Amino acid sequence: MRAMRSIVILISGRGSNMQAIVRAAQTEQWSARIAAIISSKADAEGLKFAAAQGIPTAVVANKDYPDRAQFDAALRIAIDGFSPDLVVLAGFMRILTAPFVEHYAGRMLNIHPSLLPSFPGMATHRQALEAGVKVHGATVHFVTAKLDHGPIVAQATVPVLENDTEQSLEQRVLIEEHQLYPRAVRWFVEDRLSIEDGRVRNSA
Repeated sequence: MRAMRSIVILISGRGSNMQAIVRAAQTEQWSARIAAIISSKADAEGLKFAAAQGIPTAVVANKDYPDRAQFDAALRIAIDGFSPDLVVLAGFMRILTAPFVEHYAGRMLNIHPSLLPSFPGMATHRQALEAGVKVHGATVHFVTAKLDHGPIVAQATVPVLENDTEQSLEQRVLIEEHQLYPRAVRWFVEDRLSIEDGRVRNSA
C-alpha cells in the first residue's frame, strides 16, 4: 500500500488552483493529505477557504522581512514544520532564492499561465496576444532556480481567438489550469513522475 503523501500549498491571493487541488484530493480520494496552506499575505482570500476545509494555515508575510533571503529562511522553517513530500506553488507571488529552491529540488511544483518556455514572467496573456500566437495555455513544471523554467510535467492548450482580450484569454486558460494542476499533483502522489536528463518521465 502506498504511503500517505503530505502536501503543503503556497498562495498569495485567492488560491483558485489551490482550491481545485484540495477539491480533487477529496473527491478522488488521493493517498495524500493537504498538510497546510501557507500564504505570503495575511489577507489572502485563500486562507478563508482553507480554514473552512479544516486545513491548517500559516502566514509568512514577505513585508515582515528585510530581504528575500530572510523571508525564504522563515518560509522554509514554516514549510518544513509540516514535513511535506511535495510543495505546491499556487499563485505564490514571490521569487524564491536558489538555496530555497534547491532544498525542495524534485519536490516542488509550479503552474505558469503560458506554454513554457514561451512567455515567462508576468503579463503572459498580453505577451501572447502581442506575439500573435494562435495557441496559448498553461504549464506545470518542477521548480528550479531559473524563474519559470524547470522540467515540464504537463501542459494544456487553448486557441487564441480573434476577439480575445487579456481577460477573456486568462479566463479560458484558468479553466484549463484547474484541470491540469490537480492532475499533475496526483501523478506526483502516485509516484508516476521522475526526472531524467532534465525531462519528466511519466510512468503511466
